[in-house]
Amino acid sequence: MYRALCAIDLFCGAGGLSLGLKKAGFSILAGIDSDPTCRFPFTSNIGASFIEADVRGVSGGDLARLYPKGAVRLLAGCAPCTPFSPHRRGTSNTTMEEWGLVRQFGRIARELRPDLVTMENVPRLGSKKVFRDFLRNLSGLGYEVAWRSVYCPAFGIPQHRRRLVLMASLIGAIQVPTGFLAPGRYPTVRQTIGSLPRVAAGCQDPTDRLHRARALSALNLRRVRASTPGGTWEDWPKELRAKCHLKQSGATYRNVYSRMAWDEPAPTITTLAHNFGTGRFGHPEQNRAITLREAALLQTFPKRFRFVGPDEEVSLVGVGRLIGNAVPPRLAYFIGSEMARVGRALPRPG
Repeated sequence: MYRALCAIDLFCGAGGLSLGLKKAGFSILAGIDSDPTCRFPFTSNIGASFIEADVRGVSGGDLARLYPKGAVRLLAGCAPCTPFSPHRRGTSNTTMEEWGLVRQFGRIARELRPDLVTMENVPRLGSKKVFRDFLRNLSGLGYEVAWRSVYCPAFGIPQHRRRLVLMASLIGAIQVPTGFLAPGRYPTVRQTIGSLPRVAAGCQDPTDRLHRARALSALNLRRVRASTPGGTWEDWPKELRAKCHLKQSGATYRNVYSRMAWDEPAPTITTLAHNFGTGRFGHPEQNRAITLREAALLQTFPKRFRFVGPDEEVSLVGVGRLIGNAVPPRLAYFIGSEMARVGRALPRPG
């Protein structure tokens, strides 16, 4: 028998990371997040305690009391990555308080000294001083550390999404998985959402509250009708183009106001994936942006996953934020599987 595998999820959000870790064999003890809207999806789908708290006020000692004696202890999390988002280029990152959340993760790891640590984030974090400090912190505590940027389609995730994955271990050699699919086998938009019922802009499927599309203005409806799968706003008649498209800088935003391609992975699903004007989020053939359900499936959430209670209103903005901020559960499963492999190799005490 191996030791119990137990995890605590910092910045847990709706529970995408915890869902994958749970499937890989970890018992999720708690999720911690300052956003109260995460409570229902986390507790309902993960079946673990949700602690509404700012991690700045959480200590390693607080978390140590949650782990059962003799368990393999995993500390996992995805610190909010707003400072490193491509949408924030040109912003002075050094003054943004979110930098401190990565440092807080490092502080808690230093105080707790769990057997295993994993962090998922945007690839640009890897070039920042705050990340180098995080690595030195772990190495100084005796952890074997591995990290790399991984490409999500190689793991069977239907998104052109890259993520930085860090793994650290005090109990054995560890390595970041690289995926197993060749480019010709990447999952596609068609395979993931092609069988869903049709819905019009501003409408929802009567049997699925999340299969709901945002309404479009008359102008944006003309724009989406003029868009081709995989194309850009450059395909439109000139009278449909926005003022920003006519500026020289507009050429760098060719993927906004555009449709996904059926037979490729989707673009990275963001918190605004339900909005046609914020990325390549137009449905490949229907004249609308993708629905919340489609965004969740492209993130690899199972259809049974519940984001809101039965009596709660489904907010496009609120649920969209939960979906877009999540670690894809399928990626979390492969991260968890490597962590579980290391943990199960640890002899049981006594």
